[in-house]
Amino acid sequence: MDLLKDMLEKCLKKLDYPVVEAMVIKSNRPDLCDYQYDGAFKLAKVLHNSPVNIGNEIIRVFKEINDMNILDSIDCVGGFINFKLSANYINKLVNKMIDSASYNVSMPKKEVVVLDYGGANVAKPLHVGHLRPAIVGESLKRIFKFMNQEVISDVHLGDYGLQIGQVIYGLMKENIAAGDIDITLLDRIYPAMSALCKSDETIKDECARITKELQDGNALYHEYFVKILEVSKKDIKSNYDYLDVDFDLWYGESDAYKYIPELTNLLNKQNLLTLSDGALVVPVALDTDKNSVPPLIFQKSNKAYLYGTTDLATILQRQKEIHPDKIIYITDARQAMHFTQVFRVSKKLDELKNIDLEFLGLGTINGEDGKPYKTRSGNTPKLKDLFKETKEIFKSKREDNKNISEDDLDILANAIIKFADLQNNPKKEYIFDIQKFSDVVGKTGPYILYTYLRTNKIVANNSISIDKLNETIYNNQDRDLRMKLLELDSVMNYSFESRLPSILANYLYELCVVLNTFYEKNHINNLEDIENKENWILLLSLTTRVIKSLLDLLVIKIPSKM
Repeated sequence: MDLLKDMLEKCLKKLDYPVVEAMVIKSNRPDLCDYQYDGAFKLAKVLHNSPVNIGNEIIRVFKEINDMNILDSIDCVGGFINFKLSANYINKLVNKMIDSASYNVSMPKKEVVVLDYGGANVAKPLHVGHLRPAIVGESLKRIFKFMNQEVISDVHLGDYGLQIGQVIYGLMKENIAAGDIDITLLDRIYPAMSALCKSDETIKDECARITKELQDGNALYHEYFVKILEVSKKDIKSNYDYLDVDFDLWYGESDAYKYIPELTNLLNKQNLLTLSDGALVVPVALDTDKNSVPPLIFQKSNKAYLYGTTDLATILQRQKEIHPDKIIYITDARQAMHFTQVFRVSKKLDELKNIDLEFLGLGTINGEDGKPYKTRSGNTPKLKDLFKETKEIFKSKREDNKNISEDDLDILANAIIKFADLQNNPKKEYIFDIQKFSDVVGKTGPYILYTYLRTNKIVANNSISIDKLNETIYNNQDRDLRMKLLELDSVMNYSFESRLPSILANYLYELCVVLNTFYEKNHINNLEDIENKENWILLLSLTTRVIKSLLDLLVIKIPSKM
């Protein structure tokens, strides 16, 4: 807590003690205190005194120079300094949350941030592998906007790589005209051609030739490309719409091609391009590298450009069109080497070196066998099939679920899948268990939504005449709920700074647990003490506001009923 930290620093300065981690932490024993300071142990080594003596001396000065109205108690136990906040101060902070649209959360410096997520390749339907970047990216976009950042989101489709040449080759081989292309056809052609190219180098070379000629402006191939892109975008957008994921920009690799000549000139101007076996490369290895970092291939020997080239051109494009302070890439962790190469080249270029580049590498979604999630047939399931399966499992959980409207089932399927994902650190793999995540109890999306709906009904059914809490805290469950709400500031900032929606998701679950305990111990509807009742309804009103806001930040809508 920043205020206690500042007060401690004043004490240390007054005592002429070195400022050794003047940071208070949340207590893991809330029955004893709210916050603790353990710096007395480190100070003891420096000052050659016991932690207890130092702790007591800090407390003596703390009481002399600080306003003690914020605390109920401060004491030293075994060298730990324990702080317990006063009801007056707790309610002062909670009232500030009530009055603020952003719950009195402290905001960082405003920056222009491009979030690059989604990143699907065109010419095939989205599957489970596309789920995490879409959900994590959308959640981070909303978190960044909440934290007062200027955010531009870009889907950055893979639309100009070898897969386009493969699909065009497959379509032409079957004499399919560009005008006859649909998503079902692409779904069949894409995997068949991908497999064929892995087994036949001659066909792979032919597909590479088509890709290169498309990039050079071949009119026939461009006609196919335009139709493939149109059909794919429509299907991709429908999937993202279902996920409540949207983008400010629907750019792809192809949109950056016009910047490649300028990028080439910039690289040549700084003598960064090197010829290697007929290809143009940019060496990026550093003396400090523990593992080998290969050069970035800028242009192949056949003059074709690769993913690294278009990513660099895209950075240049964003610099020219958006002027971002920061670009964050959210994609599969297995692309770490690629982004290491791209970032190092970008930092070499005078034109781009001031843009802060970040890579958030995502772990895979795994099945119960610990391997990337597959259907029973061994295929990676399409997103539409995953949502259909999730709805069926949820309906099977209890008889009442079968009576839920289709719109609410869609919302609940989203909640099940999204909360299952977002409660995990996105950098790590996790086991996806639809049966477990679709329960209405436990750490699940339905549990959060049920808690919100039940509490919101209490608030809606009770009118109040106050807009501020009084200075009274009525019992331990009441205090626990208020203290949990006060964690929101640090939770929001930590989630923002660490780029982890999981921090929010886990806090949301903990808040609901505390709220449900409060509900079970306090029979609000039958309460005869009007002042107490109005205070609690106001407290519940704030809590439901917070839950609703956090659900939105986690890209989860609220059903009409459950």
